[in-house]
Amino acid sequence: SGPMWAYILAHENAVPLWRSLMGPTKVFRARNNVPDSIRGSYGLTDTRNTTHGSDSPASASREIAFFFPEFNEQLWYQHEEPHLRCRQVYYNAEERVHCV
Repeated sequence: SGPMWAYILAHENAVPLWRSLMGPTKVFRARNNVPDSIRGSYGLTDTRNTTHGSDSPASASREIAFFFPEFNEQLWYQHEEPHLRCRQVYYNAEERVHCV
Protein backbone atom coordinates (compact mmCIF):
# COMPACT_ATOMS: atom_id res chain seq x y z
CA SER A 1 0.00 0.00 0.00
CA GLY A 2 3.02 2.26 0.03
CA PRO A 3 6.81 2.43 -0.02
CA MET A 4 8.69 -0.37 1.70
CA TRP A 5 12.25 -1.33 2.48
CA ALA A 6 13.42 -4.92 2.51
CA TYR A 7 16.49 -5.99 4.45
CA ILE A 8 18.38 -9.18 5.06
CA LEU A 9 19.22 -9.44 8.75
CA ALA A 10 22.29 -11.49 9.61
CA HIS A 11 22.56 -12.95 13.09
CA GLU A 12 22.82 -16.40 14.57
CA ASN A 13 19.24 -16.04 15.88
CA ALA A 14 17.93 -13.46 13.42
CA VAL A 15 14.44 -14.93 13.02
CA PRO A 16 13.45 -15.15 16.72
CA LEU A 17 15.22 -11.89 17.61
CA TRP A 18 13.48 -9.92 14.85
CA ARG A 19 10.12 -11.51 15.63
CA SER A 20 10.58 -10.48 19.26
CA LEU A 21 11.29 -6.87 18.26
CA MET A 22 8.25 -6.84 15.95
CA GLY A 23 5.87 -8.20 18.58
CA PRO A 24 2.78 -10.33 17.95
CA THR A 25 1.25 -10.32 14.46
CA LYS A 26 -2.15 -9.37 15.88
CA VAL A 27 -1.91 -5.66 16.61
CA PHE A 28 -4.37 -5.77 19.54
CA ARG A 29 -2.19 -8.42 21.21
CA ALA A 30 0.93 -6.40 20.51
CA ARG A 31 -0.62 -3.26 22.01
CA ASN A 32 -1.80 -5.09 25.13
CA ASN A 33 1.07 -7.52 25.72
CA VAL A 34 4.15 -5.84 24.20
CA PRO A 35 3.30 -2.15 23.75
CA ASP A 36 6.94 -1.17 23.18
CA SER A 37 7.29 -3.56 20.23
CA ILE A 38 7.23 -2.20 16.68
CA ARG A 39 3.71 -3.48 16.06
CA GLY A 40 2.56 -2.42 19.50
CA SER A 41 3.79 1.11 18.86
CA TYR A 42 2.96 1.57 15.18
CA GLY A 43 0.58 -1.17 13.99
CA LEU A 44 -2.84 -0.08 12.75
CA THR A 45 -4.62 -3.36 11.94
CA ASP A 46 -3.66 -7.00 11.51
CA THR A 47 -3.10 -6.42 7.79
CA ARG A 48 -1.40 -3.04 8.35
CA ASN A 49 0.90 -4.06 11.18
CA THR A 50 3.92 -2.04 9.91
CA THR A 51 6.44 -4.83 9.56
CA HIS A 52 7.08 -8.34 8.32
CA GLY A 53 9.51 -11.01 9.33
CA SER A 54 10.02 -14.57 8.21
CA ASP A 55 8.71 -17.21 10.59
CA SER A 56 11.56 -19.68 9.97
CA PRO A 57 14.95 -19.89 8.29
CA ALA A 58 13.35 -21.75 5.37
CA SER A 59 10.80 -18.95 4.88
CA ALA A 60 13.60 -16.42 5.15
CA SER A 61 15.51 -18.16 2.35
CA ARG A 62 12.43 -18.11 0.09
CA GLU A 63 11.70 -14.45 0.87
CA ILE A 64 15.34 -13.40 0.40
CA ALA A 65 15.33 -15.06 -3.04
CA PHE A 66 12.13 -13.19 -3.92
CA PHE A 67 13.20 -9.72 -2.80
CA PHE A 68 16.90 -10.05 -3.66
CA PRO A 69 17.18 -12.33 -6.73
CA GLU A 70 20.81 -11.29 -7.28
CA PHE A 71 21.81 -12.38 -3.75
CA ASN A 72 23.34 -15.85 -3.47
CA GLU A 73 22.70 -17.01 0.08
CA GLN A 74 24.94 -20.07 -0.18
CA LEU A 75 27.91 -18.00 -1.40
CA TRP A 76 27.29 -15.46 1.35
CA TYR A 77 27.50 -18.20 3.98
CA GLN A 78 30.71 -19.53 2.43
CA HIS A 79 32.56 -16.26 1.82
CA GLU A 80 31.14 -13.40 3.87
CA GLU A 81 29.47 -14.87 6.95
CA PRO A 82 32.80 -15.98 8.51
CA HIS A 83 33.97 -12.33 8.34
CA LEU A 84 30.79 -11.22 10.07
CA ARG A 85 31.43 -13.66 12.92
CA CYS A 86 34.96 -12.23 13.30
CA ARG A 87 33.54 -8.69 13.20
CA GLN A 88 35.54 -7.85 10.06
CA VAL A 89 32.75 -5.79 8.50
CA TYR A 90 31.77 -2.13 8.23
CA TYR A 91 28.50 -0.40 7.44
CA ASN A 92 28.28 1.55 4.18
CA ALA A 93 25.54 4.10 4.97
CA GLU A 94 25.31 5.35 1.39
CA GLU A 95 24.48 1.88 0.04
CA ARG A 96 22.71 0.74 3.25
CA VAL A 97 24.73 -2.46 3.45
CA HIS A 98 27.44 -4.07 5.56
CA CYS A 99 30.65 -4.80 3.66
CA VAL A 100 33.64 -7.04 4.32
